[in-house]
Amino acid sequence: MQHDALPPDSGVLYRACRFFEVIAMVLLGVMTFLVLLQIAGRDLFGSGWPWADELARYAGLGLVYLTIPLLLMRDGHVKVDMISSRFTGKAAYALHLFNEALIVLFCVLFFWGGWAFMQKAAKFSTPALGMPNWLFYLPAAIGMLLFGLVALSRLLRALKGKPVGACHASTVTEGAAS
Repeated sequence: MQHDALPPDSGVLYRACRFFEVIAMVLLGVMTFLVLLQIAGRDLFGSGWPWADELARYAGLGLVYLTIPLLLMRDGHVKVDMISSRFTGKAAYALHLFNEALIVLFCVLFFWGGWAFMQKAAKFSTPALGMPNWLFYLPAAIGMLLFGLVALSRLLRALKGKPVGACHASTVTEGAAS
């Protein structure tokens, strides 16, 4: 991943993404420890601990959702560009804007669906620990909020004709200029 490909005006958002990346790395360590603890518990003591499994799932959820904003900001996410790489000039610019807008739309739909889901799920707790569901799904909400802010920032940069990441720098600037 290229750290130098970040937009110059991404200060606060970038620092927030990096903060949650550190938390995600801690969660990775916790998840690894808990999975090994579960294996040891089953193999050595003949008993699993449901609380460890539930905490490992929580850590995994946090790991995924807290790292995706920084991946998008760094343009390090997986993408398929078999079609978009064939376009140049204004067509490439328009397709790029459309893609960035779709990411923002995805975030809006995710929050809408998440809000509807939590209206029902917030009444319940997790089975092993009794953790409130709103707390269990909080890393997903935080991660997607940051993901949406990064996506909106990328869309606004693309609309101004500025590069949004390492791979799209020439597409956006050439497309906006032609």
